[in-house]
Amino acid sequence: MPRKFYKHKLIFDEGFHLRHKLPITNSRFNIKHVAANYKQSGLPDPDVYELARKEGRLLVTYNIKDFTKLITQPHDPGIIGISPNISLEQIDKKLTALLTRSGKNDLMGKLTSINEELKNK
Repeated sequence: MPRKFYKHKLIFDEGFHLRHKLPITNSRFNIKHVAANYKQSGLPDPDVYELARKEGRLLVTYNIKDFTKLITQPHDPGIIGISPNISLEQIDKKLTALLTRSGKNDLMGKLTSINEELKNK
């Protein structure tokens, strides 16, 4: 039986692209950007993660290594790390594919990397 579609809520880190750069992902999911939507430029990583926690959003970032230590509980926001070596088109397709096949809690409290090959840790 196919999984029911869940409209994930995401927060893009300040150094990540604005949501309109990922048209497929933007059309299917609820996306906010730290700088553009929250007007929080220069926010330290722990504060970005706390914002994701308060908002119940998955965090999308190029800077996964600095956020890794912030996940402490299975219900914490998940972190999706994006390789800077893949194109925007690939990011859009791979991020949409990951989110589409993931249920509400599948990515919570986990680190997921999107690069040439999708890996979930």
